[in-house]
Amino acid sequence: MELATVKRLFTHPIKGLTPVECDRVFLTAGHGIKGDRAFALMFADSIDAANRPALQNIPWLSKKHFAVQNDWPGLAALLCQYEPDSATLTVKKEEVTVLEANIETATGRDLISSFFTEYISTIEPTKEARHPMKLPLFFVGDRSGETRYPDREPVHISLLSQATLDNLSAVAGKFVDVRRFRPNIVVDGVAAWEEFNWIGNSFQLGDAIISVTAKIGRCANIEVNPDTGDRDLPLFSLLQQEFGHAQTGILAKITTSGDVKIGNQLTNNK
Repeated sequence: MELATVKRLFTHPIKGLTPVECDRVFLTAGHGIKGDRAFALMFADSIDAANRPALQNIPWLSKKHFAVQNDWPGLAALLCQYEPDSATLTVKKEEVTVLEANIETATGRDLISSFFTEYISTIEPTKEARHPMKLPLFFVGDRSGETRYPDREPVHISLLSQATLDNLSAVAGKFVDVRRFRPNIVVDGVAAWEEFNWIGNSFQLGDAIISVTAKIGRCANIEVNPDTGDRDLPLFSLLQQEFGHAQTGILAKITTSGDVKIGNQLTNNK
């Protein structure tokens, strides 16, 4: 039975920075989407000096070790575009290019690290920031896609229904941009909050098979405007006041690898 249709797909090459919308992704069992959160900006006090030559291969760590929008909302004001074919990261602010660097070279990675170190020195962390200190940042991760820095160590992808997003917009009285929730997959054709009922079940999604594991507990990052970096919409408190929880979307693990594209159906896996 068809449950939903894939409406939008996203990856987030660099943890905490600009998402990339795409028309297809490949789900890899035991990993997720290779290239999603494959890079990150790590604070110097989280890296042993002896390990700095091996920054490309830093293993997973919790997000308190990284510069992320939840702690540094001003990061959202940067448009960060990563081109995997050329291994080039381009950063724009107010439509002006402020950085262009090749992540495959030591010089390029040093430029990226220096740029973001300088940038966070000009913005302020939130009161609740896990890491509020303005320390040097190091660009970590591997172009192969094998490195991964999602918020949770267990392998997962995230899904959200368009109806849930529309319901939140109606309650907030203002358009709620899906990028606030940083999902991998947006599905259409189901009732608002219906995805919560899928937990514990297995589904065919395109050519892949996924198993839905949990609701996603949210943080204050959903209050950050994805274009300006301003905390301009109190979604975190709105969820608690209007719905009695602070959860949106679901997590899923991939049990069988496969291609997923816009228009694919989510169906019960028999």
